[in-house]
Amino acid sequence: MDNDFAIDIDAIFEVIDKADVITIRFLILPERLLIDARCSESEGPLIKAVPRAASLEERFKSIKQLRPRFRLPEKITAIWWPKHVQELVTCGVWDRIVQRLTSAGSPKAAEQCQKILDELIQQEQQEILNAIAGKDYQCLWERTR
Repeated sequence: MDNDFAIDIDAIFEVIDKADVITIRFLILPERLLIDARCSESEGPLIKAVPRAASLEERFKSIKQLRPRFRLPEKITAIWWPKHVQELVTCGVWDRIVQRLTSAGSPKAAEQCQKILDELIQQEQQEILNAIAGKDYQCLWERTR
């Protein structure tokens, strides 16, 4: 079941179309989706699930490690996605991401996008199963019999 948080899809589309570096934070996944649309003749755009950063400084350092041939971005735009990962597809956000990365001319961008989407959906499903089973989760109350 998804929640009823209002999302400004047009604002998200604008970020995807214009920002060089974006992180998407999901409701229950500990990882973030990092999208770096910058590219050069030798290196295409990047889309990758990355660990949560403890600070903005740590995120900039991780980007520098992932993309050593690029200068540090001026800014990183963060999007909080309060719905299931699949809703990115349903709302058209995922197609916008794929379009942005493939328009950079990278022949493998669409394939990379599909791979990361499948991984995120699978991770989210596993996290839901973990919550149901109580694995790495703590029960707030117990059923009385």
